[in-house]
Amino acid sequence: MSNNYMKRSIYKSLLKWKEETNRKPLLLRGARQIGKTYIVDKLGKNEFRTSITLNFERNPEYKAIFSSYNPTEIIEKIILYTGKQILKGKTLLFLDEIQECPKAIMSLRYFYEEMPEMHIIGAGSLLEFSLQSADYRMPVGRVQYLYMYPLSFSEFLIALSEKPLNDYILNTNNLPKIPNELHVKLIDYVRKYYIIGGMPAVVNKYISTKDVLACQRIQHSILETYQDDFAKYTRKSQLKYVKKVFSVISTLIGQKVVYTNIDSVAKSRDLKAAFELLETAGIIYKVKRTSGAGLPFEASTKENYYKPIFLDIGLMHAINGIYSETIKEEDLTAIYKGAVAEQFVGQELLALSNNYMKASLYYWAREAKNSSAEIDFLLSKNEKIIPVEVKSGKKGTLRSLLLFLETYKARQGIKISQAVYKKEANLLSIPFYAIAQLLKE
Repeated sequence: MSNNYMKRSIYKSLLKWKEETNRKPLLLRGARQIGKTYIVDKLGKNEFRTSITLNFERNPEYKAIFSSYNPTEIIEKIILYTGKQILKGKTLLFLDEIQECPKAIMSLRYFYEEMPEMHIIGAGSLLEFSLQSADYRMPVGRVQYLYMYPLSFSEFLIALSEKPLNDYILNTNNLPKIPNELHVKLIDYVRKYYIIGGMPAVVNKYISTKDVLACQRIQHSILETYQDDFAKYTRKSQLKYVKKVFSVISTLIGQKVVYTNIDSVAKSRDLKAAFELLETAGIIYKVKRTSGAGLPFEASTKENYYKPIFLDIGLMHAINGIYSETIKEEDLTAIYKGAVAEQFVGQELLALSNNYMKASLYYWAREAKNSSAEIDFLLSKNEKIIPVEVKSGKKGTLRSLLLFLETYKARQGIKISQAVYKKEANLLSIPFYAIAQLLKE
């Protein structure tokens, strides 16, 4: 694997966790195949004298280790099972596919209370379903959570050996004076990211082979893996609805979900349940509609009003078969009726969010008979609301954005497009490649 591949921003959070004095056992949360196991393995090899991995899916016999919740007994059994020495403070214990052993999850609270010097990380492809189950109760404050996503655009650039370029655009002073040739190069990288996406296996395949067709085969394989998982967390009666939603979800990016448009025969409650299962699995995220009148956004959301974001833009291309459209279309905001650009921005906002808490996305809409208006995303910064529109650099109108600024007395609006960086009185135009800089500011 490429050395650059390892440079995930979450690694800094893992290092910080390792050095904390009042450290808690850590649960790494996120969808299947986003690199959780890889990053923990690297942490163990790079930062600890020894590391031990118990994979409960591959080795079900390890479940017997957690017949009790006594940390001392558990450590003794691990040593006997693995034949490896455990040094408190110098050994990383990684419980992989931890959802297969609920008692291992529950044991984490006792490690925190009775053996806090032990470094323990748990992760699993379907962990979220265990955490949401009725018989699971993790006392508040006993476990640390970290949320992980596919590679952000910045991480993608670094993986492609473009760290100096990434550092350059992360400097606020450089954005207004980026030469046109460099701007074009960066937009080409955005287009490449559209197609390859941020799934680590796909990015790594591209780095090692530059074979886009091989990347597409991996994307289809990942999608098949997700479908194979359906039976693990879905009742038989729900399976057809989950499959139906999964097959159409990536065509609905940027649109308010209307269940009757997905299936006019199925009951809305069955389709709603299917959406929620896919959301729990981390395959989709909801961009919730909020009034925009104040913070927190969640206080004024409406449960049944939301737009979906797919886990990964590359997988979105694979499931929709729109590679050629992305290659041919000059305007990145026009691809697939603007849905791909909105997916990119939503995915960036998720990947660049605070990974210590579950990220949420919001949008604003006013549905009036003759004057409907919509803002793609609403952000909050220093207790201020910032409206964000994803618009064409040449033709996109900003009527909704200006209306929002006037209605809610917002200080500044953001336009994201492939146009160059530009700062005006109450409008900041940001190119796609500089979203990380926007959040940094």
